[in-house]
Amino acid sequence: MKKVYNAEIISVGTELLLGQITNTDSRDISTMLSKIGINVLYHTVVGDNPERMEKCIEIARSRVDIIITTGGLGPTCDDLTKMLLAKSFGLELKMDEDEKAGLYDYLTNRGYSREMTENNLQQALLPEGCTKFHNNWGTAPGCAFEKDGKICVMLPGPPREMNSMFSACVMPYLKKLSDEEIISHEIRVFGTSESAMDYMLRDYMNSLTNPTMAPYAKEADCLLRVTAKARNAGEAETMMKPIMDKAISILGDTVYGVDVNCLEERVFQILNEKKLTFASAESCTGGDIARRFTEIPGASEFFVGGAVTYTDEMKAKLLGVDPELIKAKTAVSHEVAAAMAEGIRKTSGADMAVSTTGIAGPDTDGIHKVGCVFVGLATKDGTFVMDLQLGEHRNRPYIRRAAGNFAFDMMRRYMTGLPMMYIKQ
Repeated sequence: MKKVYNAEIISVGTELLLGQITNTDSRDISTMLSKIGINVLYHTVVGDNPERMEKCIEIARSRVDIIITTGGLGPTCDDLTKMLLAKSFGLELKMDEDEKAGLYDYLTNRGYSREMTENNLQQALLPEGCTKFHNNWGTAPGCAFEKDGKICVMLPGPPREMNSMFSACVMPYLKKLSDEEIISHEIRVFGTSESAMDYMLRDYMNSLTNPTMAPYAKEADCLLRVTAKARNAGEAETMMKPIMDKAISILGDTVYGVDVNCLEERVFQILNEKKLTFASAESCTGGDIARRFTEIPGASEFFVGGAVTYTDEMKAKLLGVDPELIKAKTAVSHEVAAAMAEGIRKTSGADMAVSTTGIAGPDTDGIHKVGCVFVGLATKDGTFVMDLQLGEHRNRPYIRRAAGNFAFDMMRRYMTGLPMMYIKQ
């Protein structure tokens, strides 16, 4: 069995520390390395400062087998990564004539500049004896070398260049190091919290070594990630299946899917299976339900349309909600949520319709607390309404997202015959 390799990713750039650019490189590299069985132990971000960069390199040398850097390979005076990494390992930088010629062609013959300034040549300097990764997506080449029992990989920082180079060049280079693959699946959950999931599964999770299982809180829902390391994907899948089956059995109908990104994606799948349509009538969510669903390609086949009715007048005019009902119960009420869903279903001719009305904050209406939301679902079998108290301390984006999740989950439950757990009118 081959050695298990541990890696550290060092992202270079003061702009990352200032928050001017989000560091997606480390995330993407970690995802790709997990597929070939290389463990990422550390993510480090350092500014364009030679002393601090040298210290980061020395620390990485002392604790991992593979050092991967992103950024600092360009033509400017603060692009120091190659120089410092080569210095740390006692390697000279030498001009690569092919890269030099390629730079000249790229910069002068493609309309970027009439001449190539001398500082651009530092991009063509590479550590002696390295494996070169030509940059087909930009100017600065990447490279890798092995010395003193360590493997060093240097990549450009722009995500488009880095991702393409890592996938095309670095993955094949590193894949020979490991004879294992890491495979993961995500069990997506709505209707229980991360802490509740942990409480139900803690003893079982703690008993596992390979595969492993870990809960994560997402934006208004949760996921349970199951991961296995094995010689190949098929073996990993076989190892994970009983683990996943048991977790899904414990979590019950709060599980809405496996390896889906969100509730609306799962609803899309079920709508496609059942060949059903829906419409939406939104107040406090402001069209967010329609926006989220229509971001899915092919949504027009199942979503017939929606209405954002913020005022009482528009609820009456567009949805046919009785003004006397609004006057008696207020717009934020169980009864109005039901009438909104029924109104848009009738108007649109959809198989189902969802509605939302409530207080997303930050201010109350003087009657209801922030987080008081009513979500309706109108169907041929009747109308269901969920009365929610999403929390006075919650912010406006969370309340809107959570309300939308409840609407999608009501559709999921109705279409799959699961207990609604909502009041039926």
